[in-house]
Amino acid sequence: MDEQLLLTVREAAKILRISRNSAYILISQNELPAIRLGRSIRVPHEALEAWIRGASSPTLVNRIPPR
Repeated sequence: MDEQLLLTVREAAKILRISRNSAYILISQNELPAIRLGRSIRVPHEALEAWIRGASSPTLVNRIPPR
């Protein structure tokens, strides 16, 4: 098993290619799945993958405002 079960916010942000601050914002808005372990926040790897698959569905893509 070479995949980590839990990712740091920085690692999750790197996978998503967003800033660490953007990842924290998504977590605070309950958009990105995360768990708190004491003072640390971790993103479950499987939940992140499921979130990415769900975020790429047409219904969610249509909710994203154009730039």
